[in-house]
Amino acid sequence: MDQKLEVIVLPVADVDRAKEFYGRLGWRLDQTPPGIVQFTPPGSGCSIQFGPTLTVASPGSAKAYLIVADVEAARRAVTAAGVRVSEIFHPGPAGMVNGPDPERRSYLSRATFTDPDGNEWLLQEITTRLPGRITGGTTSYASTPDLAGALRRAAEAHGEHEKRTGATDPNWPDWYATFMVREQTGEEPPT
Repeated sequence: MDQKLEVIVLPVADVDRAKEFYGRLGWRLDQTPPGIVQFTPPGSGCSIQFGPTLTVASPGSAKAYLIVADVEAARRAVTAAGVRVSEIFHPGPAGMVNGPDPERRSYLSRATFTDPDGNEWLLQEITTRLPGRITGGTTSYASTPDLAGALRRAAEAHGEHEKRTGATDPNWPDWYATFMVREQTGEEPPT
């Protein structure tokens, strides 16, 4: 049976202030019953909710991840909304290192910001999923930039494929599609 994560309740002290903050980020304000405020980040299947009686958790005690295809572009967008965002960083052998991962490997390049209550958001760049996270029959792209990025990566990989084979591949649409699905599901790319 499918079980889809729909909503995460966020502890906030001031509902109006939180509503202004998430609206400024460009998150969609959804229709809800009275006493509940719900926002959905662009391209997300999961939303956040807050309200005066939704949780007994302390304001600022939440931590969540926002998955992005390009952490530098996401950082610029959040900064443009007037939110202070950390510098981009990635894990290194001796701890966190400034700057994006030099090889731009998925899961490693990150930046953080907080809402006015101190709830922490981690921007994490993912372009290729680890195996098992998404099944081949359910792949999708949440936004035009995500799809465009996947097409660029497929084009680059296909160029290398044609160099290896020494021939033009007239069946490139099928090759691109296979590459893009395998990239999302964490499978080995086509050869």
